[in-house]
Amino acid sequence: MKAIKLFGSASLLVGAALSLAACGQNNKDAAKTAKKFPEQTPQKTAKKGGTLNYAIETDTPFKGILDSQLSVDQVDSDVMQFGNESLFDTDNQYQITNKGPAIFKLNKKAKTVTITVKKGVKWSDGKQVVAKDLEYPYEMTANKATNSLRYSDSLANIVGMKEYHDGKAKTISGIDFPDGENGRTIVIHFLSMKPGMLQSGNDYFLESAAPYHYLKDVPFKKLVSSDKIRKNPMFFGPYKVSKVIRGQAVTWVPNKYYWRGTPKLNKIVAQVVSTNSASQAIKSHKFDIAGVVNSQWQSVKTANDTNFIAKIPLAYSYLGFRVGEWKDGKNVMDKNSKMNNKSLRQAIAYAMNINQVEKRYTQGLTFRVPTLIPEQFGDYFDKNAKGYTYNLKKANQLLDKAGYKKKGKWRVQPNGKPLNIHFLAMSGSAVQEPIVQNYIQQWRKIGLHVSLAGGRLT
Repeated sequence: MKAIKLFGSASLLVGAALSLAACGQNNKDAAKTAKKFPEQTPQKTAKKGGTLNYAIETDTPFKGILDSQLSVDQVDSDVMQFGNESLFDTDNQYQITNKGPAIFKLNKKAKTVTITVKKGVKWSDGKQVVAKDLEYPYEMTANKATNSLRYSDSLANIVGMKEYHDGKAKTISGIDFPDGENGRTIVIHFLSMKPGMLQSGNDYFLESAAPYHYLKDVPFKKLVSSDKIRKNPMFFGPYKVSKVIRGQAVTWVPNKYYWRGTPKLNKIVAQVVSTNSASQAIKSHKFDIAGVVNSQWQSVKTANDTNFIAKIPLAYSYLGFRVGEWKDGKNVMDKNSKMNNKSLRQAIAYAMNINQVEKRYTQGLTFRVPTLIPEQFGDYFDKNAKGYTYNLKKANQLLDKAGYKKKGKWRVQPNGKPLNIHFLAMSGSAVQEPIVQNYIQQWRKIGLHVSLAGGRLT
């Protein structure tokens, strides 16, 4: 289920989607609910050779920006996953380990993170990944000429990053090369340390490298459109690009310099397939691996010689509320905002029949998550959190106590003014419209006048 959003910063977790990967093996015990699917195929000795056909499900051609810092969507990330290896491996709770291409050290007292790429980690042209390759992605991200969407306040926590981003400095003063640019180590200095820095995906530092020797002659403003990004990108992962059919397919072949050893497959072809064609493609075995959107499950679950495995993403849908505005780089709260009432927001949450929606529209493959940090993070997950279950009685009680009285069919604000709530919801799968309309009807049951912003999904 796609994210359903209102404006603002306060949020209600709605649910997590289970993505299924269909592989060409027989599994008679395919599960009926999210948590019953196996998370991996049976472990067998890998055979050498062969071609893997991989489905990229999208209704539009992929953009083909094959670089971690310049790409703008998940589709491009899916396309380049076979060569685009992260600097760090992680454990089961997404904590960074030193088993990957680079070694990570955090010094809380000194406010530094030291990253050292291992000897033998090489680009597909055989050149060692060096310190400048670790630093260059920060320049690519922060330089306004690239128009990168990945620059953030989190990265601005690096010393000198904001000055570089604003064009007041030619280098990022907070990134050092203790052994020189051709060494293998960088030291990143931070304005302040954050608890999440030990976890992958924290956004306070980058987990990718870029081949400076290969890209340095391309001006920042031309990087996105350059052939070195779109046609002949360079990675240090297991495979390298052999052929690109713009927007449609990318062929990958082994990177003979891969630091973990030469991969087994001779070739991987990542090819676009439309959403409408995906189900038939899976059943006809056009692809060896394909993602299954939850709403497609009924049409593909009977596919022969197919093994379905679960992939529970870290992303989840949520409902947010506009309680202020973004002004001068800061969240400015508005105490007079009509949504800035805790009881109102809680009532909205209790009126959502999420479990019924999951069962009807996603075949039980989407499930409610009770708290901000999902279960996959192990000890960081609050197992005692109950979240908001469907309870119209409690929703009405909250509104009554908070002074949201009914005048006719609809409730009014405690100050007597009309309460009209505009719901901004994103379009997505074929079931998105009925899901959204269902929630609107639920909210109307408790007297809240909710309507789609603009009269339709965005």
